[in-house]
Amino acid sequence: MSSADHTPREPRLGTPRLVLRPWRPSESPVLRELWSERDPRVPPHRRIGDDGSPTVEQLAQSILSHPPTSLGLLAVELAENGEVIGYCGLADGARPGPGEPELAFELLRRHWDRGYATEASHAVLGWARSSGHRRLWATVWDWNSASRRVLAKLGFAETGERELDASGGTSLLLVRQL
Repeated sequence: MSSADHTPREPRLGTPRLVLRPWRPSESPVLRELWSERDPRVPPHRRIGDDGSPTVEQLAQSILSHPPTSLGLLAVELAENGEVIGYCGLADGARPGPGEPELAFELLRRHWDRGYATEASHAVLGWARSSGHRRLWATVWDWNSASRRVLAKLGFAETGERELDASGGTSLLLVRQL
């Protein structure tokens, strides 16, 4: 058996319009653009800082230092032309416990309102199920009505748990059984 037989397979998911796959360092400008487009209510540590960080170079280094696994935020690319438009995937959520990842997605604003977030998330739900996960979590700001609609379409239900952040508002915790 060769050493290639022991290399973990990189996740690659597909839908009729999208391909979800690991990020490439050369795509770090897309991540930087996502950071720059974030709503001003998003806490400062998730936006471009006064010092300009994260830079494109810092984001490229982050991609290199996080190899793909059964968890991860995958690049979402348009199948028709290969343009990367955002990310969707599974994050190792801080709650509720180990083995229950969090669904996360974010798309460039110019690609909103086309159903891409819902479509990509459906593919990730299938990935989670086939990876043996039984439940997923999601957190969303109470003011983020678009993401709340996506999560509702996916079958996530609010748990009633809320977390107040002085700079961002109230974050809601949602759950979905697989």
